[in-house]
Amino acid sequence: MADVKGCELPDDLWYDVENMLWYRPEADGLVRVGPTRIAVAMGGEVVGATPKRADRRLEPGQACAVVEAGKYVGPAKIAFGCHVVESHEALMDDPSPVNRDPYGEGWFVLVRPDDWATASAALLYGPAAIEPFLAKMAAEEFDGCDSAPSS
Repeated sequence: MADVKGCELPDDLWYDVENMLWYRPEADGLVRVGPTRIAVAMGGEVVGATPKRADRRLEPGQACAVVEAGKYVGPAKIAFGCHVVESHEALMDDPSPVNRDPYGEGWFVLVRPDDWATASAALLYGPAAIEPFLAKMAAEEFDGCDSAPSS
């Protein structure tokens, strides 16, 4: 697991640096989607999370969840066209898993991509995302997770 200025970045995930989401391919062609530790630290403590409900169609750039945090309120935008198979609706009542375990319990949706091969080609895998995340953090003047208030 990489450490990017104090922020965990698992080596086995695909990343959309611009939208600060991770993607984990699972069984049967499904892909689990959630926020990166960097996104959570930059936005501040997540106090609300509303994942899109199952059986919804999402186009690239549409919200797979709406997040309310200390410094951010807005969409978590999916990188590719897909259908939502499962929604982590428990986050609507208790968003704390997003803060404490964004790569595990803090996931937003499980989706069936229209074309994972094409979608994944536009994402960054594991360590390839480190430098782009460092550049994004510098552009946002974010010093890292060690400097962020703990959640």
